[in-house]
Amino acid sequence: MSYIRSALVDLASPLKNRLLLSLVTIAISMGMFALPAQATAVYEIPVVSAGVPTWVVDKAEVLSLSTKGTVRGTLEELAKQTGKEVRFVTIHRLDYGDTIQAFTDKLFKKWFATAAAQASQTLIVLDNVTNTIGIQTGTQVKPLLTDAIATSITTETMQAPLRNGNKYNQAFIAGADRLVAVLSGQADPGPPVVISTPEVGRTYLKAEETEANRTNFLVIVIGLLVIATVIPMATWWWYQNQS
Repeated sequence: MSYIRSALVDLASPLKNRLLLSLVTIAISMGMFALPAQATAVYEIPVVSAGVPTWVVDKAEVLSLSTKGTVRGTLEELAKQTGKEVRFVTIHRLDYGDTIQAFTDKLFKKWFATAAAQASQTLIVLDNVTNTIGIQTGTQVKPLLTDAIATSITTETMQAPLRNGNKYNQAFIAGADRLVAVLSGQADPGPPVVISTPEVGRTYLKAEETEANRTNFLVIVIGLLVIATVIPMATWWWYQNQS
């Protein structure tokens, strides 16, 4: 009996170590210990001031060079013709508890510290993790770009392409075109007409379904590993207490 107990002890220790190592390896491979991505802070955005021809700041890197060139040209011409300046910013991930509108307000005040500097400005910021958009405008802009139109631009004109496959380039070009029309004193073209179509049968899993399957698989694997660890240890303990 003593020989059997000794053998079980020798077997249980390396077995436990191997199982624990396997558990840690699986957890790491499935992203359990992944570090959270760093949020974008206001101070990380390059400094811009009134009159400076920086129209697009793509920190999230979601826009093509062609789109940046098109939007810059459109906004440059608007500034020359009307004196009203529009700037687009993209960021990757908000800080915990922050909102895109709060971030936009803070950046607006940082860039344009006085009422005079803010007067002719419009700032639009998009977070590509949540696809939320904030907008802030100056006092000389509001008579043309009312709060209702500003909200419509961020929640309808720009959001429609984002909901249809994260089409950032299309969203920014459409947003810039509508802003230019409104700030140039033209009639507001309004939001795009969205035609909803019924979802057809699909042969793929949605993101939430994939995540659910992944969670279920992880629970099963961990359960099996726990059982594989507990049973040998319980057997060893039982033999240890037999005398």
